[in-house]
Amino acid sequence: MSTAKKEYKRITVKTLVDMKANGEKISMLTAYDYTMAKIVDGAGIDIILVGDSASNVMAGHETTLPITLDQMIYHASSVVRAIDRALVVVDLPFGSYQSDPKEALRSAIRIMKESGAHSVKMEGGKEIKESIKRILNAGIPVMGHLGLTPQSIYKFGTYTVRAKEEQEALNLIEDAQMLERIGCFGIVLEKIPAKLAKKVAESVSIPIIGIGAGNGVDGQVLVLHDMLGMTHEFNPRFLRRYLNLYEDMTKAISKYVDDVKSLEFPNDNEQY
Repeated sequence: MSTAKKEYKRITVKTLVDMKANGEKISMLTAYDYTMAKIVDGAGIDIILVGDSASNVMAGHETTLPITLDQMIYHASSVVRAIDRALVVVDLPFGSYQSDPKEALRSAIRIMKESGAHSVKMEGGKEIKESIKRILNAGIPVMGHLGLTPQSIYKFGTYTVRAKEEQEALNLIEDAQMLERIGCFGIVLEKIPAKLAKKVAESVSIPIIGIGAGNGVDGQVLVLHDMLGMTHEFNPRFLRRYLNLYEDMTKAISKYVDDVKSLEFPNDNEQY
């Protein structure tokens, strides 16, 4: 597979399909606010996911379930104002699409109109097929999400690896092929065996983005706060920390506190 990196002025859903066809891996990170999204976009990321993981890393909830549609729109709007190049994908939050295809469409339309985002992401397979089709028929791009689906955490009861059993693996492959068939432009595969993820990626022509799904897929996604080391309690096998900002920021803030209390800050050159 080629590792060549082509320059794209703006990433679209078509760009991503072309990248897969050309063997170019796709990079994806989360962002939830203007300042961080500006940095991520400027660094050359292909996709920014405004994830419902904001419920965890921004609001401190134990799960992704509490975050609301209004809150997702707020975060997405902040991100969209920052970007020049990346494709912005926004999670439809729990409760905004599962029960009724009409409600799913209304939720997706609100995200697109009120935030200016480029697409939405939805967790699940055949059980939400009609909701996905309704959104796609309205001209809104949809990215799927299979494997570990955090919005269903209370159904699974654990964040352990999914699809290790043969039947669940077969169901996952069928769901991925169904998502491609009805028109999704890509799929996130979360926390499934690497061999299965590679098999899924080879069975469809749309990009498969992995998180804890090995390197046989078409791209990777991580939560920004995790890969920068701003969070430190979360240590899954798939996470690589590129910085240790928790430690660096703690040291910097502690130094500021000390300087203020000792009258070291501000000095003569830092006042008018």
